[in-house]
Amino acid sequence: MLIFLISLITLWLATQVGHACRKRVRILQEEDRTDFNIVLGATLTLLGLIISFSFSMVISRYDQRKNYEEEEANAITTEFVRTDLLSADERAKVRELLRLYLKQRVLFYETRSSEELRQIDSQTAQLQANLWSIVQAAAVREPTCTMALVASGMNDVLNSQGYTQAAWWNRLPLGAWVLLAVIAILCNFLIGYSSHRNIRVVLMVLPLAVSISFFLIADIDSPRRGLIKVIPQNLLSISLKG
Repeated sequence: MLIFLISLITLWLATQVGHACRKRVRILQEEDRTDFNIVLGATLTLLGLIISFSFSMVISRYDQRKNYEEEEANAITTEFVRTDLLSADERAKVRELLRLYLKQRVLFYETRSSEELRQIDSQTAQLQANLWSIVQAAAVREPTCTMALVASGMNDVLNSQGYTQAAWWNRLPLGAWVLLAVIAILCNFLIGYSSHRNIRVVLMVLPLAVSISFFLIADIDSPRRGLIKVIPQNLLSISLKG
């Protein structure tokens, strides 16, 4: 919401500055209007393209986060089944740790607190170490194809968490935001400069439309703070019994 308000105010001011420049610096002559309209149209087209590309980038990142959530759920479920290949004592320990691990992964998707996130990351790392130590000990004691299957499944569980974390860190580059802001300000300045009268409602249309676009891009690009979030429905649907 903060980005929406800042964008709306900044872009509206750009139109007002453009309108003021038209009246005080140089009034646009009719013979210059054709060239001006070409520049204005090209600038607006460029703004639309950049917004489209940015929206496409954040959507692809959102889909990536959803896909990795599904992969995490599949990896945990598969490894839980493969624990049948372990001894009774090791199977009980690994399954209990996987239940605790599943809870932490759900919390990772749901929390919005930075302090809580640090605790989740710490507990997740500890659980991963404990899980791997048990599987590793079993694989070293019995270096068979069966134990290799269990170790491979646990490796998938750990890797899927790493891929998820990388996807959540993958955000729209700052340079893209700067380019968006500069082009948007220029477009609104030109709109204000081209207007014959300071009609507030008309001059508010483009700033409002662009601000809504910026807000939507920023919201999708903020997996932990935005309104549009990845819901861990696959992780929540897992029932680790046995």
